[in-house]
Amino acid sequence: QVHLVESGGGLVQPGGSLRLSCAASGNFFNIVRMGWYRQAPAKERELVASSPTDGNPIYADSVKGRFSISRDNGKNSVYLEMNSLKPEDSAVYYCHGYILSGIGYKDYWGQGTQVSVSS
Repeated sequence: QVHLVESGGGLVQPGGSLRLSCAASGNFFNIVRMGWYRQAPAKERELVASSPTDGNPIYADSVKGRFSISRDNGKNSVYLEMNSLKPEDSAVYYCHGYILSGIGYKDYWGQGTQVSVSS
């Protein structure tokens, strides 16, 4: 069983910053990539940023230059530093991992953390 647990969401004013954290735990062999998706009300879930274990991170165009993704492979963790936040960044943010475990390669999701950007 693999679990992803997020933390760090909250309410922030426009222009502010937040840092999201996510840690993977359980029985697995290898993390192929970890990243963040978000879903706003009445919208589809969308990729925010993804970081492969071997490779360069990718970002949605809407967050390039403002958000930064990083990994700590020793802690099986991924972080999302969000700066210059805008109201349109408000959404539930989900941690994602593509992980190899005893049942093969599979997508795993965290429970989601709310990010609200409002004055």
